[in-house]
Amino acid sequence: MYSLLFKSFFRTKIFLVSLILLLTVGVISILIGKQYLVKQEKTIAAAQVFQEESIKKNVEYHSEDLGLLLYYLRFTLIKKPQNINAISIGQSDVNPLLQAVTIRGLEAQKYDTDFENPSLLMSGNLDLGFVIIYLFPLVLIAMTFNLYSEEKELGTWRILAAQTSGKAKFLFKKLLVRILFVFAVLIFLMFLASAMLQIPVNANFWAIFIQSVLYVMFWSALCFWIVSFLKNSSFNALALISIWVVLTILIPALVNNYVINTYQVPEALDAMVEQRDGYHEKWDLEKGATMNEFIKEYPAYKNYPVPEDEFSWIWYYGMQYMGDFAAKNTSAEMTEKIMLRNAVSEKIALFVPTMHAQLSFNSLAGTDMVSHLTFLKSLTEFHKNLRQGFYTKIFDNKSADSVDWKNHEAKFYEVVYSFSWFKLLLPTFLITLAIGILGGLNLRKL
Repeated sequence: MYSLLFKSFFRTKIFLVSLILLLTVGVISILIGKQYLVKQEKTIAAAQVFQEESIKKNVEYHSEDLGLLLYYLRFTLIKKPQNINAISIGQSDVNPLLQAVTIRGLEAQKYDTDFENPSLLMSGNLDLGFVIIYLFPLVLIAMTFNLYSEEKELGTWRILAAQTSGKAKFLFKKLLVRILFVFAVLIFLMFLASAMLQIPVNANFWAIFIQSVLYVMFWSALCFWIVSFLKNSSFNALALISIWVVLTILIPALVNNYVINTYQVPEALDAMVEQRDGYHEKWDLEKGATMNEFIKEYPAYKNYPVPEDEFSWIWYYGMQYMGDFAAKNTSAEMTEKIMLRNAVSEKIALFVPTMHAQLSFNSLAGTDMVSHLTFLKSLTEFHKNLRQGFYTKIFDNKSADSVDWKNHEAKFYEVVYSFSWFKLLLPTFLITLAIGILGGLNLRKL
């Protein structure tokens, strides 16, 4: 029976079209991921060379004044890229891979990013995650919507019913042939991506792989359920396409609108303005007002002289630090609200497999917002260590020769991946099982 069903399916136009479509778009998405990784590598290499050359040139011109030298020098922290990023590029196309900062105020530098074409950002990247979430369900719908109704409308169902004792089993086998084809393409693309993108077959890869399989199983169960109502082709096609639109476009858009309006986040610009105001207003105040607050944070520098009638670096960098201090609450509030948005989205996504798959892919690939916020937190610590490492030398009027510049090459921050298998797989599995059972109960009428 299965051999006949496979032969019959392979002779259909939908098989050939689906095969060409999935393989073509799937390979293109992998190549786009490869291009993304190459771009990352070039950016990192350029940043490393720039920092080395910048230090060398600036030390040559400002070797006697360390405070002035460090006014210009930028130090780079790089979020160490992983090849698995290319499967689900997520928000990494808008969130910077690296940050080059001076030891001056951080808030004015934290949200700097590359200029990007807004139309490209709006359309997003055609990565493999996008193909799995949006294209695979459409192919499944195209192959299964007329599973029963085609036989009924062509008048062949009575002949088939007379030749088989289990009509429901026959439909299920016919469905299984199409599902196995889609799974075969999915498995091929996943391991092709692993080979072409040199992704290690580790826990994160297997997590994305299993989540993809479960996601395709969910859509297979959904198609099976709609077919089990034994309606005509038009009804099935309209119902499945409507469900696809609701699950992939409408619900995510509604959730996004809800979290944006419920947890309104102060703009990054607000923190930047507060930092600038907190710094610039110090020019009009007595130096003691700035230094008193700065000394509270850094009591080790209380014995350093701050002349009232001339410029001093301890006063200048004290002003810079106090600017960041003024924006501290707004920055913390913004981070908290973004984390709340993400937490609410994840809870809702437990009941929406399309959202759950997308958020899971981004999280497992390290391209989600939480990963970026963790990077920004690491950047804050990186900036703090830089400041504290240079302050004493600046305030003691040391020259550039007192610093071992070889220790100040670009630094890497490595993402720590962690996830719960239970939370990752159980929601989609339970929804798929429930829908499959409903479909099986419907087919009992046959």
